[in-house]
Amino acid sequence: MKQLVVEADRCLRCKNPRCKNNCPISTSIPEVIEEFSKGQIAKAGEILFKNNPLSLVCAIVCPHESQCLGNCIKGIKSEPVRFCDIEKHVSKYYLENIKLDKEADKEERVAIVGGGPAGITIAFILAQKGYKVTIFDTHDKIGGVLRYGIPEFRLPKSILEHYEARLIELGVKIRPNTLIGPVLTLDKLFYDGYKAIFIGTGVWNPKTLNIKGESLGNVHYAIDYLKAPEVYKLGDRLGIIGAGDVAMDAARTAKRNGVKEVTILYRKGMDEITATKAELQGALDEGVKFELFKSPLELTEEGIIYEATNNPEGEEAETGLFSCDSIIISVSQSPKNNIVANTTGLNTDKWGLLLTDDKGHTTREGVFASGDVVTGAKTVVQAAAHAKVVAEAMEEYILRNK
Repeated sequence: MKQLVVEADRCLRCKNPRCKNNCPISTSIPEVIEEFSKGQIAKAGEILFKNNPLSLVCAIVCPHESQCLGNCIKGIKSEPVRFCDIEKHVSKYYLENIKLDKEADKEERVAIVGGGPAGITIAFILAQKGYKVTIFDTHDKIGGVLRYGIPEFRLPKSILEHYEARLIELGVKIRPNTLIGPVLTLDKLFYDGYKAIFIGTGVWNPKTLNIKGESLGNVHYAIDYLKAPEVYKLGDRLGIIGAGDVAMDAARTAKRNGVKEVTILYRKGMDEITATKAELQGALDEGVKFELFKSPLELTEEGIIYEATNNPEGEEAETGLFSCDSIIISVSQSPKNNIVANTTGLNTDKWGLLLTDDKGHTTREGVFASGDVVTGAKTVVQAAAHAKVVAEAMEEYILRNK
């Protein structure tokens, strides 16, 4: 706590704060720091929560080096102010100790399909406005990618339990293990009196490499592995194909679960790795190895047959075998089509992503969407920022159709 006060005192309270301007959800950073410095932690927490219900999560998992931290004016000549640490402390206090305000109960019922970052954000906003909100989730717990895609060592699950408790206090109903689409259709939800439906089902289908060997018993997809890593028997040597944040999470999780040697294979060089600097450094610190300029040609029970991608022009590319016991593929995800396949009037693009306007209206009247199911895999803060816009559009729609 004392160190955070020292950190807050370093803030220049810029009139035109670059930290706020480069935050995807425009967090009022100088204002929050000012309240925190005065000892007004509850007030600082209120500012954060009203702007972004997921502020605690964002304080932990945001790519701060390209947002608030990387744009702090103090960082030009010295160390930038670590606002993320202050935000984490304040948001945690607020989430765990403050009872949220709520407007008078309204009659209108709203369905949230998918309890991930976008769905949770909209549930908080509309529940605090008094709407009857029900979250439908295919998993046994809400959280989506926050729970089943980000490892415990990066984002403690206890945080999600606090979010769930606050939602329930606001009157939000949660239906776990419920797949909307084949049995409970969108038509049924409207028939049962829901005035607006939000779809935030994320991207849970792993993208394939389209090479031979992906169905072998020693091959897995990262998005599946991260849901329940303890059930996988990966052996002593693991090869991971891909170099984004999900690949780093899978690599670091595997190390924690007893795999002796974890290696990431990437078709480009170290400078072109797509993972955030913090995630990459975490993997390096924990002993994850890297094999660069290797593109997979085939997956076998002995390992990954690859082609070298840094051969001199005109020369035939070298091939080789990277020997390993198990293989994890981590090359992005796409949406499942459970809802689209069972609904008329809901259009998608060629990648299966829902088509919406900039306020989240889908091509089906009364149905809204946001988050990864619209944009593809993005950051949590981007999902929360757009969810705020969609929540407002949903309320406008409900009021217009009273």
